[in-house]
Amino acid sequence: MIKYNLKCENKHEFESWFSDSRDFEKLKNKNLIECIFCQSKKVEKSIMAPRVVNSKMQNKKNEISINEMKKFKKDLQNLRKFVEKNFEYVDHNFANKVREVYYDKKSKKNIYGTTTEEQREELKEEGIDLVSIPWVEKDN
Repeated sequence: MIKYNLKCENKHEFESWFSDSRDFEKLKNKNLIECIFCQSKKVEKSIMAPRVVNSKMQNKKNEISINEMKKFKKDLQNLRKFVEKNFEYVDHNFANKVREVYYDKKSKKNIYGTTTEEQREELKEEGIDLVSIPWVEKDN
């Protein structure tokens, strides 16, 4: 069995398994492979890097060490402290407040809050890009 990363003409990327490389070519030539998102039949193999594992690597775990996790957590806690100290919390009213700041070019207000995915998409359509940060609870 072989797994390929595939990409359709609409740039959708997905994975699929085949018996071997000939199986992929045979199915592609018969137009039996289609994009799982848009059903396009124009699908190509995407660039992929094989994972080669030697005996030394098999003994190592690909996990983040406890120290790395603690440092990452500390960095996120520091980021939260910085945001809370330097930004105004506007809670669930964020979408309306960010519009006020965005359209009032004189305003230099720093705000943070929460949005729904729908609000986020509406803001994006208006040209307002948002940045999400992982919010680590203080007692976590």
